[in-house]
Amino acid sequence: MIYFFSTPAGSVIATQANSALTAADIEKLCWLYGEATPVEGETMEGYFIGPRREMITPWSTNAVEITQNMGLTGIARIEEYFAVKDENAEYDPMLQRMYHGLDQEIFTVDIQPKPIEFIEDLDSYNEQEGLALSKEEIDYLHRVEGELGRKLTDSEVFGFAQINSEHCRHKIFGGTFIIDGEEMPSSLFAMIKRTTNENRNSIISAYKDNVAFAQGPVVEQFAPADHSIPDYFVIKDIETVISLKAETHNFPTTVEPFNGASTGTGGEIRDRMGGGKGSWPIAGTAVYMTSYPRTYNDRKWEEVLPVRKWLYQTPEQILTKASNGASDFGNKFGQPLICGSVLTFEHKENDEVYGYDKVIMLAGGVGYGTRRDCLKGAPEKGNKVIVMGGDNYRIGLGGGSVSSVDTGRYSSGIELNAVQRANAEMQKRAYNVVRALCEDDTNPVVSIHDHGSAGHVNCLSELVEECGGLINMENLPVGDSTLSAKEIIANESQERMGLLIKEDAIEYVRKVAERERAPMYVVGETTGDARFAFEQADGKRPFDLSVSQMFGSSPKTYMIDKTVERHYKDAEYDAEKIEEYLTDVLRLEAVACKDWLTNKVDRSVTGKIARQ
Repeated sequence: MIYFFSTPAGSVIATQANSALTAADIEKLCWLYGEATPVEGETMEGYFIGPRREMITPWSTNAVEITQNMGLTGIARIEEYFAVKDENAEYDPMLQRMYHGLDQEIFTVDIQPKPIEFIEDLDSYNEQEGLALSKEEIDYLHRVEGELGRKLTDSEVFGFAQINSEHCRHKIFGGTFIIDGEEMPSSLFAMIKRTTNENRNSIISAYKDNVAFAQGPVVEQFAPADHSIPDYFVIKDIETVISLKAETHNFPTTVEPFNGASTGTGGEIRDRMGGGKGSWPIAGTAVYMTSYPRTYNDRKWEEVLPVRKWLYQTPEQILTKASNGASDFGNKFGQPLICGSVLTFEHKENDEVYGYDKVIMLAGGVGYGTRRDCLKGAPEKGNKVIVMGGDNYRIGLGGGSVSSVDTGRYSSGIELNAVQRANAEMQKRAYNVVRALCEDDTNPVVSIHDHGSAGHVNCLSELVEECGGLINMENLPVGDSTLSAKEIIANESQERMGLLIKEDAIEYVRKVAERERAPMYVVGETTGDARFAFEQADGKRPFDLSVSQMFGSSPKTYMIDKTVERHYKDAEYDAEKIEEYLTDVLRLEAVACKDWLTNKVDRSVTGKIARQ
């Protein structure tokens, strides 16, 4: 049953309950919704803009939990809808839809969980799902089929594509370049790493973890003696390491800027949480690159190219929504954004066009950890695999692979599936647990990774490494009963951390998680057989491969290119217009003040971080 409540602000809050609500329940909800009024009847007439029925919003997740804390039972979903004049009103189709009336079917998704599928035609499946697998990778998967003596499942093929995507494995950066017929002596990644190899200085760990660590100072730690109970705070000296991290979140920000940049910021924060055996984020940065936004009419340099018909969002929308998304996550999580930059660019010369039409969103940040915890431990048979954070939803499916191709290469449905959502409050709870374990005299964490691209299949396989592991799918939290095994295994629902914990410490970690209201699930254990598998309650395994088959022997990427000489005109200028040129340069987004990007976040949110 869905109940409707009208708020004083003019919105309608729809509340789905698994059983009939009592008068007392309705009275509590009216209070919770800000003195709302219950609506008579089971439908509402008019036009409304609200969330897509397929995607449960983070707002709903948190609102439902609030009702549970109030003693209300059976509330399944809560969403807010805004009345508009007619169906011509503007809305964001990536996150919202237009409703002609609200009824009892607004949350109904007519999808049945798909059974495990054995893939007969890998080439067709590759195109159908937008997996961006190369011919060499398809051939490799055929060889794996021969080794297994069976066809691969949809979960295995889909998971392999995400695990071995450019996003997760840096295939291009680590690949072999052949330029003008000559094989280059090193990969791009080797060239980048050479700086550290030749000038290590104070670097402790780089290019092998979620973050890089450099030696830090000895500082005073002020923390409870025991995080599992109310306890006295104690002061002790700890030797620290400084963490540094930056990563792009380009495709999600191009498609849906607010959540793309928000989850980009959140994912980068989780990477700093997931360094070594756990570490702490301090402050973030953000960089945006787009084509010209054309916000004003008197900017003649923006006339170099005609306005394109943008596939999803305009550059102006991207800059506004993306910076809002990064700021929103920082404020809700409690991390200040202390600096940032923006570059807009378009150019046409020699019949060639340049521009950041596929935008760049670069999230970065600094943090710290203890010298004791800066390197991951080796998994041993019998370690417990923990997932901490939110439920599984049909969110971010295939984002790792689809981000590696031209935007619009696949159908809008595939790209829509890759849209993510952020829940900074949930991530903060998981972070509070990680921080508590790192502040303890003995950290029970063997290893830790964040759930990013490819979800469980990537994160949990990285945890168990060559040791192998078995994941019991009935223990994974599922917030959407329509998910197939493939979707449960590989979705990118945000705000989750994977931890490998020694078995004798499980109950202590559970107590800390309960105090922080961080959902914690023991989902499997390391096996020592060098295989990685997901097993359903019925004993069937939608995913069962050796670790080496997953990413130990996948084919090397070859990039073949040739040198192209380009010649450009020298700059032309009128010496009498220097002041005009200077004024124009100072108006460029790349040069002008960027306070509108960096100052919308509370930069003192963690205290003593920056002068406002």
